[in-house]
Amino acid sequence: MLAETDRLHETLSGPAIRHICRRQLQEFGDECYRRLAGISVGHLYRLRRTATYRRLNRRFQSTQAIKAPAIGERRRPQPDGQPGFLRIDTVHQGDLRDLWDCEPIKGVYCLNVVDAVTQWESVMAVPALTRQFVQPVLRRVLEQTFPFGILGLHADNGSEFVNHATAGLLQELQVEFTRSRARHSTDNGLVESKNAAVVRKQFGYGPIPVGFYEDINGFTAGVLAEHLNFHRPCWFPRETTDARGRVVRRYSPQDLMTPYEKFRSLPDAASFL
Repeated sequence: MLAETDRLHETLSGPAIRHICRRQLQEFGDECYRRLAGISVGHLYRLRRTATYRRLNRRFQSTQAIKAPAIGERRRPQPDGQPGFLRIDTVHQGDLRDLWDCEPIKGVYCLNVVDAVTQWESVMAVPALTRQFVQPVLRRVLEQTFPFGILGLHADNGSEFVNHATAGLLQELQVEFTRSRARHSTDNGLVESKNAAVVRKQFGYGPIPVGFYEDINGFTAGVLAEHLNFHRPCWFPRETTDARGRVVRRYSPQDLMTPYEKFRSLPDAASFL
């Protein structure tokens, strides 16, 4: 009788079930509840632990998937010719083995950030891809490095960017966050090409210990940033659509410009500052 009562009332607490049994006897005159109406709450819980009760009152509940809020939208960003939509990626300089080849000496990570329209670029180094180091550098890049307002940030699906701390920072700065899609290697292809053409050409492929990351940032902020954005020309293709609807990109020497020249060539460029 206790198992049936619990099943009908979805297994309430002991005092609640005992109150129901007393009402069944006193108000509705159901003699089946006479013994249950007089037992203590402690004895009721003891009955629930018996094998007979568990056989009669079995409840099965399927595993519930964790529905965490999605961080970023998986799609290609659409800047529509407006600067401020950044692509970001990381470059690891590798680990250095010690003389006995036992404990590796960790190497620095470079954060490479490129604007999709003007190719304005910023390179910053961090000793590790943790929140402690990535968040301050990311905030500095978004707030101080670029001369125009930041509207969007596109990254791959690495945990150094896809986390609630980064999502909160971008929401605070009102920056749209997008992520690369599966089997779409061109979503973040611009910054990945800059990894080889800029970062690897400057720092090579050899390991750089983490103790030099501040020296690297002094060089990138004081020397490399000016060279990349004001003196190093970049290709800016012209896109046309052929008869079959495919987008064709053509690279012409006349379209070579520095990021600063590209920014100045935009219609009403001063409004983006």
